[in-house]
Amino acid sequence: MIILSVLLVCQVSAKAEILRLGFNIKDMTTLDPHFANDSRKRAIAEMVFNRLIRYKPGDETGTLEPDLAENIPREPEIADGRQVWTFKLRKGVMFHKGPETDPYEMTADDVVYSLQKAAEWVSPIYAGDYSGMTVEKAGDYSVKIILEKPMSPTLFIPRLAAYPGGFIVSKKALLAMRYEDFKTHPVGTGPFMIDKLTPKKSLRLRANKDYFRSRPLLRSIDIRFIPKLKTREAGLKAGRLHIIDGVSDTKWIRKMKRLADVTVDLQGIGEATMLHFNTSVKPMNDMRVRKAIAYALDRNEFLNCFGGHLLEKLYSPVPAQLTGGLKQEKVKELKLDYTADLEKAMSLLDKTEYADGFSLELVTSERPVYRKYYECLRDQLEEIGIDCDLNVLAHSSMHTRIRQGENPIVIYIAWRPDADAILTRFFHSDSVVLTGAKPDANFSHYDKTDKLINAARTEISTEEQNRLWKYAQIKVLDDMAAYPLHYIKPVHARRKYVDYGYDITRMTPYPYITEKTRIVK
Repeated sequence: MIILSVLLVCQVSAKAEILRLGFNIKDMTTLDPHFANDSRKRAIAEMVFNRLIRYKPGDETGTLEPDLAENIPREPEIADGRQVWTFKLRKGVMFHKGPETDPYEMTADDVVYSLQKAAEWVSPIYAGDYSGMTVEKAGDYSVKIILEKPMSPTLFIPRLAAYPGGFIVSKKALLAMRYEDFKTHPVGTGPFMIDKLTPKKSLRLRANKDYFRSRPLLRSIDIRFIPKLKTREAGLKAGRLHIIDGVSDTKWIRKMKRLADVTVDLQGIGEATMLHFNTSVKPMNDMRVRKAIAYALDRNEFLNCFGGHLLEKLYSPVPAQLTGGLKQEKVKELKLDYTADLEKAMSLLDKTEYADGFSLELVTSERPVYRKYYECLRDQLEEIGIDCDLNVLAHSSMHTRIRQGENPIVIYIAWRPDADAILTRFFHSDSVVLTGAKPDANFSHYDKTDKLINAARTEISTEEQNRLWKYAQIKVLDDMAAYPLHYIKPVHARRKYVDYGYDITRMTPYPYITEKTRIVK
């Protein structure tokens, strides 16, 4: 009888070590971490791979710490006018067993190969700007990263930690497999390793018992691809799922909180929402029209569409919580907050050829969050005689069309890790959609901040760098190239007995599962 009881306890314990996630994913066509272009893919990549540098889990201030590197260099060397950053690597870090390779120790060869792959294979939109970097082996456990254009430490070091391009993959595994096979079973050094990918259904990971930090407390992770919200809800309620993707909706959050043993996490700064005015086309090429629209809009009206505690108002392109962001008080002091004022909006329009109003044709995504934003925009602009005809498309089609310059006003929701990424990708002329040297997400066709962005990128003084970033944003707001709205807090619901192993902070915009994550019952 005693033996039977012990066996039952062991069985329950073993079952409890399996963490089950319900992600809003239809399918995973690639597990290559360098193509982890959304929060769910990045969450998975974090479980399987490491970078040279990482953000310390649970640290509210965004502290960086060594990951596969032994140390974080404070300053670069200068050689022939180029910056040279030297990283010493941890010894004894083992790659997982792959379909064609046995476990082996990570060396500089893997790091060089991985960072070169990120620079050469992947669009900078998703991998981070790893172009302009040369990576060289400086010994079996040392690498040098050489920058053609100097970059400040406060900008360069986070770049290795924030972008998917910083993940280190197994060179031997990739070369031993066809790339199509590698996409479904890439090999890393992280706390969990890929076990089985079932297309359109699930991904199973198992613990890496030889993980260099410590053996994971979880035995395995089962990630289910569940695009239907009601199915995810039912799984969480029944205990078949432990963590699920939620939705940015106050009613849904309240409903989840009423469930026994369920809590809701509003994580991170999240994705920022901005209205981008295409300054190259009529009528948005008239600054008075752009400012009239800004004064016609009320951030509170947009808040009401989602529920106040899900969103935080955004008054500058870079959120105030990030380095280089402008605080609301400063924006208000400069009178660039564009407090809703219909009378002022009408007065500005009366001074243009559009005094009698005009019509706009806009494409939007079928996704509820985008539709809500565009519908709220439509309803508010109607008050000043601007009629918006919304064409609802599949989400991927909307992304294609707005990058063809179709919308005179683009509402875009995106997460970017730092001030340089935000300003470069949205407001540098190189990033102008279609016509830029590196077309990206400059939907405004704006080119008035290039010198400020370029200067900040190479500025060594943190204080001066912040000043340049802030001045660039003041210029954007003064010209009303874009109207910052909100940032949306990512929503996840979980069973209360899931312990992440760290405190959830603004630096964790998705479920970050580590070797310390456990199920406590």
